Amino acid sequence: MRKVVLIGYMGSGKSIISKKLSQKLQISSVELDEEIEEKSKISIENLFSNKGELYFRKLEHKLFLELLSKNENLIVSTGGGTPCYFNNHELLNGKEVVSIYLKASIDTLINRLVHERQKRPLIANLEDNELKEFIAKHLFDRSFYYNQATYKVSVDDKSIDEIVDEILELLA
Repeated sequence: MRKVVLIGYMGSGKSIISKKLSQKLQISSVELDEEIEEKSKISIENLFSNKGELYFRKLEHKLFLELLSKNENLIVSTGGGTPCYFNNHELLNGKEVVSIYLKASIDTLINRLVHERQKRPLIANLEDNELKEFIAKHLFDRSFYYNQATYKVSVDDKSIDEIVDEILELLA
């Protein structure tokens, strides 16, 4: 059974792209963060603040493995940090796994994230002038893991439909 795994920084469009791909391919999509919230019965923000990032990352890894082992075709939208912990990046090119890095520039990410910080625990307390530096450092730190993906798709200046069509061509 084939799994399509979408990775990329927060704000790169993983959630919306997975939903649209799901419609086009007629297969289910799962958001890893939603799966974590459902299983733990607590929001991501509260998991981070109450249990800490390490607890969150262990749970994330466990549920990522479960999704990849399901006996069905599936689109998995990961969290921005998923590939960077517990060797999750090694799972991006496993048997029957096609991973796609939705690559966004720093400016694109800032424009998308500046107004939704409160929903993003890692950037909730950053000022506007700190956001660019934070994103740039994170992208640099995570680039090795993101670049393990089977394919890279730039999302800058593209519509959702253009991105989905590009991914469908890669999957054909």
